Amino acid sequence: MALTLDETVEAATPAGTAETKVIILAAGKQTLAEDGRPLVLQPLGDRTILDCVVENALGVAGAADIYVVVGYRQEEVRAHLGDKVRYVLQDEPLGTGHAALQALPLLRDFHGSLLILYGDTPLFRPTSIRGLLNRHRLRKADLTLLTAVIDRALPYGRIVRSAAGEIIDIIEDTEASPAVREIREVNVGAYAIDASAASAVSPARRLTDWVHELIRSGRRVESYQLCDQDEVQGINTAADLARAEFILEKRLFRPRRQEEQNLVTFGTGGWRAIIGEGFTMHNVRRLSQALANGITRRGEEKRGVIVGYDRRFLSKQAAEASCEVFAGNNIPTILLAEDAPTPLITYATATRGSAYGLAFTASHNPPEWNGLKVFHGDGSLLLDDETRRIENETNALEPDQVIKVELDLALEAGIVERRDFTNEYVDAVEKLIDLNAIREAGLNVIVDPMYGVGQLTLGTVLTEARCRVTFIHERHDPLFGGRSPAPNLEALRLLTSQMLDHKYDLGLAMDGDADRIAIVDERGEYISINDVLVLLYWYLHEVRGERGGVVRNLATTHLLDRLALRLGEQCYEVPVGFKHITAAMAEHNALLGGESSGGLTIRGHILGKDGIFASALVVEMLARTGQKISPLLERVRALTGRLYDFEESLPATPEMRIVVPRRLKEAPCEQIGPYPVIGISHMDGTKLRLENDNWALLRFSGTEPVLRLAVEADSPLKAQELVHWLRQFVSV
Repeated sequence: MALTLDETVEAATPAGTAETKVIILAAGKQTLAEDGRPLVLQPLGDRTILDCVVENALGVAGAADIYVVVGYRQEEVRAHLGDKVRYVLQDEPLGTGHAALQALPLLRDFHGSLLILYGDTPLFRPTSIRGLLNRHRLRKADLTLLTAVIDRALPYGRIVRSAAGEIIDIIEDTEASPAVREIREVNVGAYAIDASAASAVSPARRLTDWVHELIRSGRRVESYQLCDQDEVQGINTAADLARAEFILEKRLFRPRRQEEQNLVTFGTGGWRAIIGEGFTMHNVRRLSQALANGITRRGEEKRGVIVGYDRRFLSKQAAEASCEVFAGNNIPTILLAEDAPTPLITYATATRGSAYGLAFTASHNPPEWNGLKVFHGDGSLLLDDETRRIENETNALEPDQVIKVELDLALEAGIVERRDFTNEYVDAVEKLIDLNAIREAGLNVIVDPMYGVGQLTLGTVLTEARCRVTFIHERHDPLFGGRSPAPNLEALRLLTSQMLDHKYDLGLAMDGDADRIAIVDERGEYISINDVLVLLYWYLHEVRGERGGVVRNLATTHLLDRLALRLGEQCYEVPVGFKHITAAMAEHNALLGGESSGGLTIRGHILGKDGIFASALVVEMLARTGQKISPLLERVRALTGRLYDFEESLPATPEMRIVVPRRLKEAPCEQIGPYPVIGISHMDGTKLRLENDNWALLRFSGTEPVLRLAVEADSPLKAQELVHWLRQFVSV
């Protein structure tokens, strides 16, 4: 059936526009502070209780349409909010109904919806407020109230319904019989009311009296039910305030918070989000515009940008959308001609000295994720203070503030060009590798690129070095075989079995964007990246004859510390995030930098991790030493001794991100069982140092919603003891 013109306009009108005005009740005398400060001005996080309520109001109405009812110590409330809202005075505290009525004379000519909020209920989600208003409008209700079904006793009015589900009464907790108190649906204190209905109600002390009168007079009273019981938390006591602070902190860490609020948020390895939720073309364009704005402010347009992408869903389309934005901002842009490894994009950015390099990838995350890594002109990742500024600018941009030119026009105009850096990058890797030694060794190598982008470049290097190379999982599969493209033990079962069946000298694997590696030795055994780092540092120093310290993150083996000490060098510890590793390498002129998750680079190469170069370096190590991995490892362990590492990843709930650090802070950490703690670091999470280079670390991932438990100990049994001790802080 066709809609009438009026119905079409109504259907297209979003909830919460100029048709909505907001009344906030903030006149009460309640206080928690000894100085008598109004309750609504009590701090809640970095704001006040009232600020949170006003923020919700601003989500559905303009500042000029928000009326704050003041009374007790009104001067302080006015001084705090300033002129961003309007004020209504309630001379005497005669109840919530009386307070709301004080605003009605100022709204005599208004014919839309009124949203009434309490100044001491700051935890409603914006989604709940919008849902309330939307249901009120679509149901053409005279009044719609916000309700919740609760599983704990709260002193709120119970919603009484008829057999047909219609609201027939609200009974206050103080007036409820035991049977009524068994009702779990409660009135939580937010109302949408038609302005004409509000003007018709009789003077009353309580807002619930308005509801009673409208029900008795046959008006349409509806409800919108929220789903999160945390929103029900009002604030009347210090304990309520503490719980509200906990709830707000918890929300900051919700995995879907960024998507719900359409936020772009960087982690330790760039921006990552679920495709179709946070990772959208809209956010890609906004982020590209923020980067373009920074380039323009600095006058660096002529340096241009380089944009590349991997094999994930929407990576190519995102790269093209980004190029359109840079073109729209008169910034020359190079779009890589095909999917490419992140190290290649890093190399191209550094060799051209571009203003930025962009790699659309989510690295080793599951296939439903995508994201973006952004590099400086020297190839290093952006630091935290830079990404925070870019986040803020991105999230403030509206769609009409994004400037773009269609890609075909940009290519025709020459502001965007397609280029291939494969040969240049391969040449750069080969300059750092002893190809002749590899040619003479005649090695037989099998490689698993995990359906990612590493095959072409690594295959070219090893083939030119006359290796016999076999690839598995080399085809283009954006689902990565149905698992995360992370080169861990579980994912490398086929590589391991192939090693045993065909007697290869070495097995190599890279993650989806080819910046991390893993290896399997000649016996088909998975070699931890911690051991790989120790091997390569020894090889560079003792066989290649290069000098310098080593940089590792705090979750990486302390065997590097032991080896550096034996070699007369220094080991430097940094937080997780390869940007910290490369920064420390530059500061200390270190020879090698690496992390236990599989990333590494050396002095003189790119300022980023490179799985292709690292793989070639491992092959060179076998060729020049004439030994396989297992005897080399025994040789190095004779210098360093043995430590056993263990890591466990647990799904991280928002509650855990608050409770776990608090428990660690409050717990006595002088001992872990019988083992004395000799030092504690809060550089990144909490790391407890024990004797003999043993340690236990608990930290939340910056790229995934997981909690990492990592330990290193003298024996596997002791490692398990340390992990068991860490687990006591995890349950919420």
